[in-house]
Amino acid sequence: MPLTTSLNVRLSATLTKTIDLITAGLTAPLAVNDTLSLATGTASGLADIVFWDTRTLAASATENIDLAGVLVDAFGATLTFVKVKMLYVRAAAANNAANNVVVGGAAANGFFGPFNAATDKVSLAAGDIFLATKTATGWTVTAATGDILLIANSAGTNAVTYDIVVVGTSA
Repeated sequence: MPLTTSLNVRLSATLTKTIDLITAGLTAPLAVNDTLSLATGTASGLADIVFWDTRTLAASATENIDLAGVLVDAFGATLTFVKVKMLYVRAAAANNAANNVVVGGAAANGFFGPFNAATDKVSLAAGDIFLATKTATGWTVTAATGDILLIANSAGTNAVTYDIVVVGTSA
């Protein structure tokens, strides 16, 4: 199955300063528009598999996202990631402020990916986004020893919901 992937990032900001004699003030606009594209394949700069889902964790719950042989794609085919080229996680905006979605930090068989060590993690408050890419070579997934991406609910008070997208290669 061919896969075509495009990641579009748009960031804009305007800094404004009012000056006494200038009624319109001064502005400094920022506009960043970047696109990363991956055609289908398993070589550098290519991807051939994608997983996405919206998931919910109960209060204080954790789950192991097993990147090698457990996830299924939109058509029910089992996915075994060998390389991860893009990782996107977004905590739902409706999540309670007392609970964060924690990405990474697996105690055993952790997928290092964009992290320096398997125990490193990122905490996402309601509405926060974590996005990491390594489109050329990808991050290595090692079945049975380095394939677990841990996702956790930071507190015992409320459930949290999050979106996850993993793009990578099967070889």
